[in-house]
Amino acid sequence: QVQLVESGGGLVQTGGSLRLSCVTSGSTFRFSAMAWYRQAPGNEREQIATINSAGSTNYADSVKGRFTISRDSSKNTVYLQMNSLKFEDTAVYYCNHQWGFWPWGQGTQVTVSA
Repeated sequence: QVQLVESGGGLVQTGGSLRLSCVTSGSTFRFSAMAWYRQAPGNEREQIATINSAGSTNYADSVKGRFTISRDSSKNTVYLQMNSLKFEDTAVYYCNHQWGFWPWGQGTQVTVSA
């Protein structure tokens, strides 16, 4: 059973930066396409960034040019570097497989003050 543990969230001012981490248990990480998702209050969970096992990335238009997803297979960890944060980036952030079929972790709260 894969377990996901996200960390790195917090309170930041508009224009600031944060780096999120997600440690994944199990032996399938290095072969898995990973993604970051977020869920703002009252909204559906949305996928915002993906990275495949070869390191190719894709981003939602809302974060393109500001967020960078990366991975370190030696640490079973996927990262999300978030720059130029906006108020509307406030959400709980989660990682999961690109198809979202692993049990969800607790997420990490990101709050951007206006």
